[in-house]
Amino acid sequence: MTLSPFSRYGAFAIALSLTACNMPANGVTSAAGCTPGATAGQSIAGLEQVILCVTNATKTHSFTVEAARTSAEQAKGLMFRTDLPDNAGMIFPFPEPRVASFWMKNTVIPLDIIFVRADGTIESIADNTIPYSTTPVVSGEPVAAVLELRGGLAAELGIVAGDKVQWTTK
Repeated sequence: MTLSPFSRYGAFAIALSLTACNMPANGVTSAAGCTPGATAGQSIAGLEQVILCVTNATKTHSFTVEAARTSAEQAKGLMFRTDLPDNAGMIFPFPEPRVASFWMKNTVIPLDIIFVRADGTIESIADNTIPYSTTPVVSGEPVAAVLELRGGLAAELGIVAGDKVQWTTK
């Protein structure tokens, strides 16, 4: 059987719609449904995107995050962005654990700044940080990475200190 181009697109659209209907809301997946470190292409900003999983005792949340690896990428971060989807964020991995200090200068939207220890556990969360603030937001101890999500999302999803964060980047 040969399908016309229109029929092929229609079949693809139906398959895509059915897949979307089976996807969980707010990035909540089973632990088996999140593959940390899976590549997800490049972002509009040109950064590598990877899958990141945050797991607690009962749930795993999956996010597609931009990896800010270089000093220039980390300095810019999410500045000037006007929105951040609930299933997206940015990870700032450090070559060695250090006390991390971030500010919100030129950052238009509130963010949850999540400090991640070398063992992958969340050290602390600075929730709903204030846009444009130059007041430093500092980790309480040396951390291996910082994860930024939409402001308030960590609380909405029940993400707390002690939860496990998993990802890998090149």
